[in-house]
Amino acid sequence: MSASTHRIVVETSGLKASPLTPPVSKSDAQRALVLGHLTGSWPLPSVQAESDEDLPADVRVLRRGVEALRLPAGPVRDVDCADGGAPFRILATQVAVTPGARVRLTGTPRLGERPHGPLFTSLKDALGPAGLTLTEGKPWPVEIAAPTDTSSVDPVFRVPGSQSSQYASSLLLGCAALSLRERRAWSVDIEGTLTSAGYLDLTLTWLERFGFELKKSASRYTVCGYTPPPSVPTLPGDWSSLGYLLLVAWKAGGTVERADTASAHPDQAILRLIEQVGLKTEPASEAHVLKVTGRPTGGLRASGKECPDLLPTLAALACVLPAPSTLTDVGILRLKESDRLEGIRDLVTAFGGKAELEDDTLLVTPPSTPPARFEMDSRGDHRLAMTAATLSVLSGVTLVLTGPECVEKSFPGFWRQLTRSGVRISASP
Repeated sequence: MSASTHRIVVETSGLKASPLTPPVSKSDAQRALVLGHLTGSWPLPSVQAESDEDLPADVRVLRRGVEALRLPAGPVRDVDCADGGAPFRILATQVAVTPGARVRLTGTPRLGERPHGPLFTSLKDALGPAGLTLTEGKPWPVEIAAPTDTSSVDPVFRVPGSQSSQYASSLLLGCAALSLRERRAWSVDIEGTLTSAGYLDLTLTWLERFGFELKKSASRYTVCGYTPPPSVPTLPGDWSSLGYLLLVAWKAGGTVERADTASAHPDQAILRLIEQVGLKTEPASEAHVLKVTGRPTGGLRASGKECPDLLPTLAALACVLPAPSTLTDVGILRLKESDRLEGIRDLVTAFGGKAELEDDTLLVTPPSTPPARFEMDSRGDHRLAMTAATLSVLSGVTLVLTGPECVEKSFPGFWRQLTRSGVRISASP
């Protein structure tokens, strides 16, 4: 549970139509930051254009880590990854492939509890013969000392795919660094079925945008060449954040900006998934601006294998639909910033609905009569906080939320965007 005692009241009785704007996509920005560093496009213009108060905390964490790697070789550098799973995993590999780098990584207790072993094993198996050392604390710190020369080792990382696609993405970004430096191909072999494959596809897309040549097979991905692109790619809006804003805009009659439908982000699936229940998105006259229209006609079905970060958002929508909804492959949610599966179940129950778990499937049944108000603890999890607020907007039911500050991780301006739609936010007495 969240240790925060900060509580706010979210009231939604005076909604108004306004344009809503998401932050830059942290998933895209993290990949682009690393590739910009590797290819000489530092600092990355799209990130520099954002004010720090609007930049997701995970992006700021990764930027600090890359800046530490760009310093001249010397003493051990300390990098605090806070609770950022993707920044920590990406940085671990980048440290390991930066000649002579010595970095001490730390983070929150929850980040230390999340699984990282397969990534560490892959790094040690591939680069250990060249002199890599990786020492794990209990759980912190994680100390990594990179070899100075890796040209003699077999250029392949091997990693299981079942727990997280972040391992493979991190290693592929490492392959880009090694391939550039050594001028030879480096590969990632994925063992077994890959979960959240859309995020690996996002990594591959960014590698190609930055000019890397790839070879792909069913289980092997190889970085085999590089040609500088004509320009530095720009960053899209965050589709995970757009999920909340699209539903808020639908309820308030507004629009959302920065919605690039050509994005490769897995959470763009929100556009297709809401069509199941009778909603649809329509482009506005301006580029990358969308409006949601329609009336709900039934329940929805979505899978954690495709878009795990959307499942909490979809659970909020499920609570106001006229029929039950089914979320499958939900086990992956237990390994997020919190046990997000239990967080969803708590939210549905607090709202008066039913959240019945059978094996890896969650059946969400909306309440016959919504409550007069409901309370939720964010558990320090940004997605649970924003999901609870979205449900408040969709239902018109007042929310008392503990721990609202955690939205800084991915969407620092979330509460400001809600107030643009007429949502009233005040401190809880």
